[in-house]
Amino acid sequence: MGAFEVVREVPMAPPDVFARLTDWERHGEVVPLTRIRPSDTGFVARTGVGPVGFDDVMDIVAWEPPTFCRIEKRGRVVKGWAELSVEPTASGSRVRWREEAHWLGVPRFAAGVEEAAGRALFGRVVDHLLRT
Repeated sequence: MGAFEVVREVPMAPPDVFARLTDWERHGEVVPLTRIRPSDTGFVARTGVGPVGFDDVMDIVAWEPPTFCRIEKRGRVVKGWAELSVEPTASGSRVRWREEAHWLGVPRFAAGVEEAAGRALFGRVVDHLLRT
């Protein structure tokens, strides 16, 4: 997916925002064909239909609620990292989701496409989790 950043400001307190965004299983409500399950070190996103698919293994390597979380993507298909930060504002919170990921088999010259797709997808995830 290349590198991208999604920023949102919401009228909610940082602990509430952080709790919503780190409800990992709910990310699967927005990511197409994906179910998320916890693991010993983080979680696994299974994308596919029936037996055809892949696991996106993610380890939580930094956990500082309600302000910061870092995830390392260690799957065979997707590699990279994601960082979630939440800062208080006068009217609630500012969310910053930064990510750098690369799909196996996608050439580096397509990084711009990966970046645009990641920004669109995770923008939808963040918006969904903060509105419901």
